[in-house]
Formats: sequence, C-alpha cells, structure tokens
Amino acid sequence: MTNSQKTIAIVGLGYVGLPLAVEFGKHRSTIGFDINQARIAELQSGKDHTLECSPEELQSAKHLHYSANTQDLQKAKIFIVTVPTPVDQANRPDMTPLIKASETVGRVLKAGDIVIYESTVYPGATEEVCVPVLEKFSGLKFNQDFFCGYSPERIVPGDKINTLTTIKKITSGSTQAVADEVDNLYKTIIKAVIVQH
Repeated sequence: MTNSQKTIAIVGLGYVGLPLAVEFGKHRSTIGFDINQARIAELQSGKDHTLECSPEELQSAKHLHYSANTQDLQKAKIFIVTVPTPVDQANRPDMTPLIKASETVGRVLKAGDIVIYESTVYPGATEEVCVPVLEKFSGLKFNQDFFCGYSPERIVPGDKINTLTTIKKITSGSTQAVADEVDNLYKTIIKAVIVQH
C-alpha cells in the first residue's frame, strides 16, 4: 500500500486537528475523530463554532468522515494526535488528554501503523509517556511493529494569514524511513518548507 492510499485518522478536532483533517480530507481518506459527540454532530452538519474552518472549507474535504466511534479508527494506518496539553497552576503540562488519546489509538493499533504526535509536549514526552501507553494497549512493540512521528503544531487560533498550508513545519520519525514518510505526508498539504529532524 502506498503512502497516499493509507487512511489517516486525526484524533482531536480542535483548532489544530480540524484544519489538518480538512486539508488531508481534500486529498485522501481521512477520519476526523473526537470523543465529544456534540462536536462530531456539529461538524457533520457542516458547521464549526470555533470558526477555524468555514462551511465551504468543511464541504471541500470530500474524503473526510467524522466519528466519535473508536471502532472506525481501525480503518486507519496513520494516526495524528492533536489533543490539547493544558498546563496547571504551576505551569506543568497536564498529560491526561494525551495519555487518553494514546490509549484510544493503542486499542486499534496494527502492525505497520504510524502514530504522529502534534500535541505540544516537552522533549522526550513521546517516547517516555506516549509510547509505553501505545505498547501496553496494543500489545505491539515500538519501532518493530509500529512507529511514531512528531510534528509540533504551530497554529495560532484565529490567524487567517499564517494558516496550516503556509506555515513552516518541523517533522521527525522514530526511524529514518518513518521520518521520510512523515515528511512526505505533510508535503502533500503544506506549501512551505518542511524541516526534517
């Protein structure tokens, strides 16, 4: 299966995840997943209360399907996690949404799948926090059965000039081959230069 034939799942449809789902959904089979049923219903009706995406933009994503059903994620081969990482009063990141999203993905993870984290986290968090959760819930081995990528989100909510397709993106992967695949994946929707690490 070529990269362009793989179904993508965007996990978390906030100001980062929704524009990403819409852009990928213009070109390839994409699942926009969120645990918030009301959010899914709103998007299915063609509206976005955050105003990140206009009704016209939502409509242009012909290959995008919205779901709050974890079973629908089984169709995906690439998962992009875009859940928020809020901070507490001491400015420590609350990893709960990220851990819960990793559990959800872990339950449907299959051999050969790639999980890309866009959520803003401290260095090392992907391998220290997320990967053990993916391994535990999938029964699979990291960098043997499944792989990870990272592309920190760089969206400013409400910015209509520096949008997803025009910002500079940084990508990486847990192996060189995966780094190349993640890089090529983002190049299909982003015009700006992508810097690979």
